[in-house]
Amino acid sequence: MPITKGFRTLVDEATAQITTYTVAQVQARLAAGDARLQLVDIRDPRELEREGTVPGCVHAPRGMLEFWVDPASPYFKPVFADETKEFVLFCGAGWRSALATKALQDMGMTNVAHIDGGFADWKKQAAPIQTLAEHHEASKAAKAARPPQA
Repeated sequence: MPITKGFRTLVDEATAQITTYTVAQVQARLAAGDARLQLVDIRDPRELEREGTVPGCVHAPRGMLEFWVDPASPYFKPVFADETKEFVLFCGAGWRSALATKALQDMGMTNVAHIDGGFADWKKQAAPIQTLAEHHEASKAAKAARPPQA
């Protein structure tokens, strides 16, 4: 069965319908302390182990993303219920995150965007990176510092 619409066409169609930021734009927002910004790393866990990730991001593997954002799903993650946040997705090169951003928009999310060039561009521009172990420790510390929820 021949492929009638290739991945590049799918990515291009998605990109035409979503919000896309450059690494520089995201870094500027982080530097300004934009509390609305929530980065979401959708790469496979093995990619994070091998390459590290972005400090302060949430990891939501691409294969679980739609389940994690949907309150009706048994896999729902409350972090995605915060409508005050803009969830900015990134993957390795910006292809998966473009498709994922479009899928979340199709689900009804309006507070979602992605980073052009993905983690590869992030590294190329010498933006901050932490190992997966550092990321886990920082996440634990942040959770411990939060006041208990009623």
